[in-house]
Amino acid sequence: MKIGIIAGEASGDLLGAGLINALRELDPNLTVEGIGGPLMAKAGCNNLFPSESLAVMGILEPLFHLPELLSIRSKIVKHFKKNPPDIFIGIDSPDFNLGVELKLHNAGIKVVHYVSPSVWAWRPNRIHKIAKATDLVLTLLPFEKKFYDDHKVPATFVGHPLADQIPIDIDRSAARAKLNLDETATYIGLLPGSRHTELKHMGELFAKTALLCWQRNKNIRFIASASNEERSAEFKEYIKKIAPDLPLQFFINQTQDVMAAANVLLVKSGTTTLEAMLMKRPMVIAHKLGFITYQIASALVHVKWIGLPNLLANEKIVPEYIQNDAKPYVLCAALMDYLDHPEKIKSTEDKFTEIHKAIRCDASREAAKAVKELYHGANSRNR
Repeated sequence: MKIGIIAGEASGDLLGAGLINALRELDPNLTVEGIGGPLMAKAGCNNLFPSESLAVMGILEPLFHLPELLSIRSKIVKHFKKNPPDIFIGIDSPDFNLGVELKLHNAGIKVVHYVSPSVWAWRPNRIHKIAKATDLVLTLLPFEKKFYDDHKVPATFVGHPLADQIPIDIDRSAARAKLNLDETATYIGLLPGSRHTELKHMGELFAKTALLCWQRNKNIRFIASASNEERSAEFKEYIKKIAPDLPLQFFINQTQDVMAAANVLLVKSGTTTLEAMLMKRPMVIAHKLGFITYQIASALVHVKWIGLPNLLANEKIVPEYIQNDAKPYVLCAALMDYLDHPEKIKSTEDKFTEIHKAIRCDASREAAKAVKELYHGANSRNR
């Protein structure tokens, strides 16, 4: 089996490497080429372009790199048309990959898109392009498959790789020992985001909320994880300005350890909420954007909730507060409600465990099986 593949970000590189390794178990003679990172290269992908070229995020930044991105897209499409793979797999990065997939699909190449774009949340009309560009979509979350089924687009739910990596039972004591924290103290974990723009909108809010919680109960302590020293320094500035005496310990790039060590979490919306759920930690979700960005987003986004735990449960199992509703006293009250009612913590942890088991499916192996089935189906029709 000959596979063409593109993954443009670190998360896609991880998914791609897992998929390649699982495919190789099914077909030892597998050959793979395309665009990937170091993990995919180690798994045996012949990288035709560096994946860093595609790792541009945001609204404006891709525009600055547009000539380079269009050039790579043109060259990779030309290459795969000249050297057609049995199946082409685009991993995430829909703004880049769907354009490639449409051209290759029109050229008669079987196409898989791995990781569904958030069509169920915003820009739902993209479903029509996905239908034209792909033979199969591999979804990480079960409600995504239902969306594709409703629109009669072939899709397979394979589970979420994070659910495979994170154990069902989380050892709080081991995490506290690793971080050198007090085994008996009550800790609130603060996770305001990993980007400068997120801290710009969330840093002050999280600092004020933590201060209110501490004023309510002086025995509470706080822990935070930042993606790097720069983000840590930014958040420390907010703490220094608003709550200089707050008993807060900072850690760099130790998000899961901080989650495991905490009793409850205050988190920004996004993938972090899924991670927190898999770590079985009750959370309060908060999210704030710039005024104009929020107006645009609220007009485009069509979901009941923004937190992935709530979306997965299809009910509001954790509190979430957006924009003007995200006020320090409101967030403080929600956090303290958990700490004042241990039965709520237990109930939330039980629901999280149930969801974890539902999306823990050995994603790489399930994705590989779906790709192999598509390959065999195409071959049997061509005989």
